[in-house]
Amino acid sequence: MGFDGEFDVIVAGAGPVGLSMTIDLGRRGVRTMIMERDITTAPWPKMDRSNARTMELYRRLGLADRIRALGYPADNPMDVILTRTMNEAPIAVIPFPSVAERRRKIAECTDGSLPLEPYQLVSQNHIEPLLRQVAEHETPNTSVRYGLELVDLEQDADGVTVTALTADGTQQRYRCRYLVGTDGGSSTVRKRLDVKLEGRPALFEMRQVIFWSEDLYERMKAGKGRHYSLTSGGGFVAQGDRKEFTFHTMLPADTDFEPVLRKKIGFDCDLTIRHITSWRPHLLLAERYREGRVLMAGDAVHLVIPTGGLGMNTGVGDAFDLSWKLAGMIQGWGGEGLIESYEIERRPVAQRNIEASGWAADGSALWLPHLTPEIDLDGPDGDAARSRLAEAFKRDHGRMHGMVGAETCYTYAGSPLVAHEPGNQAHWEISRIVPHARPGIRIPHMWLKDGRPLHDLIGNDFTLLDLRGDFDASGLETAFAAIGAPFEIVRLDEPHLIGVFNAPAFLLRPDLHVAWRGDAPPADAQALARMATGHGPGFRR
Repeated sequence: MGFDGEFDVIVAGAGPVGLSMTIDLGRRGVRTMIMERDITTAPWPKMDRSNARTMELYRRLGLADRIRALGYPADNPMDVILTRTMNEAPIAVIPFPSVAERRRKIAECTDGSLPLEPYQLVSQNHIEPLLRQVAEHETPNTSVRYGLELVDLEQDADGVTVTALTADGTQQRYRCRYLVGTDGGSSTVRKRLDVKLEGRPALFEMRQVIFWSEDLYERMKAGKGRHYSLTSGGGFVAQGDRKEFTFHTMLPADTDFEPVLRKKIGFDCDLTIRHITSWRPHLLLAERYREGRVLMAGDAVHLVIPTGGLGMNTGVGDAFDLSWKLAGMIQGWGGEGLIESYEIERRPVAQRNIEASGWAADGSALWLPHLTPEIDLDGPDGDAARSRLAEAFKRDHGRMHGMVGAETCYTYAGSPLVAHEPGNQAHWEISRIVPHARPGIRIPHMWLKDGRPLHDLIGNDFTLLDLRGDFDASGLETAFAAIGAPFEIVRLDEPHLIGVFNAPAFLLRPDLHVAWRGDAPPADAQALARMATGHGPGFRR
């Protein structure tokens, strides 16, 4: 029996993670099909913020500006607000710079402590159609199939056979060298592999009420921002167009939500409820990310409470770590260690982000005891109660909105693809950026003397970054050529960067993470190249 199609890679699940991976695989020359059981992209908002690291990755795909055009305008405040109703002045404001303000700070930053791109508020039901458009019509080597559901898989030494059903129930069979499951928390791929999730499953159920209002955002007195917590319970999220909103609550599913919303808004406005969905906040991690030629990414292997916005963003990090490694395996220059490193590198990141998300969720409950009846009083007693509440809200609820270290500073130190340096540990801060350029970290964003960002000079392959302009890279060039791995050299004269990075030369991986750094050519260039491409043991500086 023949196949309905044969590909290098099949991606099962066309959310932002699967689509991002498909685009990156296609541009790397990998014949990729992405299949999605739904007949179109997600109609309702889920995630609402692409963090700074995700936006850096989308910049490398040439998509950052197009994604920003779908969300909050650059001058819109990103504040987080506590209020009684949307028709009253806020009790507390946690200020966050707008995209424009953040860009000004980035433009002035000279120490690597800020990412190249600011965050962006843009909901999943807006970003998915763009990613689909790019994957389907603008990326070579890709095939996009909606209304096609993976129902079974079988692998052997050479590849994977996928059985799928079309929307009308027709069975089809496909063949690929590698299969990647990006099919969400209820992943069929994960279940077929009998991979268990470990951690804290939800003990309660939440409701998300999605509604539309043409005039709420413009007329409300609580202030312009993105997240609104309400003293009466629940909270609003203003989506990218500021006309679509979500209300998050533990009220029962059969609640008549329109009067509830109107009371919390506090004034008469245009309001149409569009959809109500139930969901459970989990903190779960898959026991493994891979079995043979089948791998998984995104919610299929980690389920994170939305506090902190680490769910989809962690998944996008998975996609860009895995895509270049799959390309190396398909194109023949990658050793088996290349694909083995995926779980070694990404699972600790998910574990750390799950812990951070739980820490943030715990903080969002710590300020609730300050919601006393006194906050509604006039006079000194009411002022004092509101002041205590505001202080606690900023301190405790603020945990979930400032996890810049978890977003940007994760490191793959200890990976078999990263050179060992004494004292270099796979640890990073949750709430602050501590810039460095030790092996395993993403090379920090820095401005060059001519005003260009360093990241924009680094291509999609292995790169020897020479900040002095005279580094002897001939040994590495020969070593990578012998393996057949793509390799380029970027020579600069940037003494300021040497001072920040503490070395003049860096071997950068295709995902911009540092594989090695040094002030002289490596003693064994062949061993270093083999390590970086998954062919050999770890390299020690």
